[in-house]
Amino acid sequence: MSIQITTEQVKELRESTGISVMQCKRALEEAAGDMKKALAILKKTSSDIALKKVNREVKDGRVSVKMEGNKAVLVSLHCETDFVAKNEDFAKLLETLSSKALKEGPEKMKAEAKELIDAVIQKTGENIQLGAVFEVSGRVLGVYVHNNKIAAIVSLENGSLGLARDIAMHVAAMQPENIPELLGQAFIKNSEETIGQLLEKAGTKIKEMKVYSI
Repeated sequence: MSIQITTEQVKELRESTGISVMQCKRALEEAAGDMKKALAILKKTSSDIALKKVNREVKDGRVSVKMEGNKAVLVSLHCETDFVAKNEDFAKLLETLSSKALKEGPEKMKAEAKELIDAVIQKTGENIQLGAVFEVSGRVLGVYVHNNKIAAIVSLENGSLGLARDIAMHVAAMQPENIPELLGQAFIKNSEETIGQLLEKAGTKIKEMKVYSI
C-alpha cells in the first residue's frame, strides 16, 4: 500500500534542506514517509550530483576573511558563474565555512566541507569547489576584502591595527608574490613612500601575509 505524503512533511523537509519541493516529495515517497531516510536519500543524491559535475570548470566565486582576537582566516569558494557567486545559498555556504575555519580550525572545516558543498551544488546546479584556505596568527593583524573577489591578511611584528589594515589593503590591490617584492612597492595611499619606508617609520616589520583573488 502506498504511503500518502502530506504537504506538511514536504514543507518540513524543504525547510530543513532548502532543496526543491519536487525533490523533497520524491525522497519522502522513496522513504515511505520516514523523514530520516528521506534526508539520507537527499544526501546521497547531492553527493551523486556533485560527482557528475566535479570536472566542470569553476571560474568564479567569492573569498571571505574572518578575524577574532589574534587569529584570522581566509577562505575561498569557487563556482562556475557570477550568477551563482551572488546567490544567497552560495554566500551563506561561504559564511558557514569561514566561521567553521575560524572557530574549529581549517583542517576540521575541510573535513566537513564536502557534505555542506554538495547540498548547495544540488540547489544551484553548478560545480562548487573549496579553494585556498589560510590561517594567520599574530598580535597585530590587518585584513581587507575587495568586492568579495580579493582578500588579504597581514601580520605585523608590532604597530597599529590601522597600519596593518592599510598594508592589507595595499596587498589586496597590488598582490605581491612575496614580502621583499611588497617592500619596494610605492604605497597605494601615498606614492611618495614605499611600503618598506612606511614600516621603517612605524618601527615594525611584516611577519606574514596572505593574499588570494578569484
